[in-house]
Amino acid sequence: MRDRAPVEETISRLKSAYPDARTALDWTTPLELLVATILSAQTTDVRVNLVTPNLFAKYPTAADYAGADPAELEEDIRQTGFFRNKAKSLRGMARALVEDHDGEVPRTMRELVALPGVGRKTANVVLGNAFSIDEGVVVDTHVRRLSNRLGFTTHDDPEKIERDLMQTVPKEDWTVFSHLLILHGRAVCKARKPDCEDCTLNDLCPSAFRV
Repeated sequence: MRDRAPVEETISRLKSAYPDARTALDWTTPLELLVATILSAQTTDVRVNLVTPNLFAKYPTAADYAGADPAELEEDIRQTGFFRNKAKSLRGMARALVEDHDGEVPRTMRELVALPGVGRKTANVVLGNAFSIDEGVVVDTHVRRLSNRLGFTTHDDPEKIERDLMQTVPKEDWTVFSHLLILHGRAVCKARKPDCEDCTLNDLCPSAFRV
């Protein structure tokens, strides 16, 4: 019985299974990715992608979000849920970009998490995907579940899970690792009924057939 799946073989197999692994959010600029990631809280990427085409066209710059009418912006993002808080975060984030960063999205963890509405998870998404900077590992519900099942962590707290993964996963794979686990969690290793029989990791995973 394994205590932990071999991480390099796990990553290799998942890369073969999901060769185009990337964020499911649609974006073309760092600002668009930052906005989309803020909107993705407590909702699905699919729903965010329904809202963002019109949103990105209407608010192409940080100054546009900073100067947006609060009620109008709330209506523009209503479908993503928690729209009042998200609109407040977007306007605050955008004001900070305009005032402190010349309207540009910064490229460091310290500067990103200082922005209103931006936590470490959001910052990791932006750094890893927009700038190819592997600063940490994004931990969402799929990453949390699969990391425990694979034996890479025994924690439930996202910060503790991230620390474990940063010690286990090669740094150059930190960004893609999250994408791979998210895709595998959605397709195969589901929360209620994982399909261990058809899983490419079933001979590596310590939880296989016992979940």
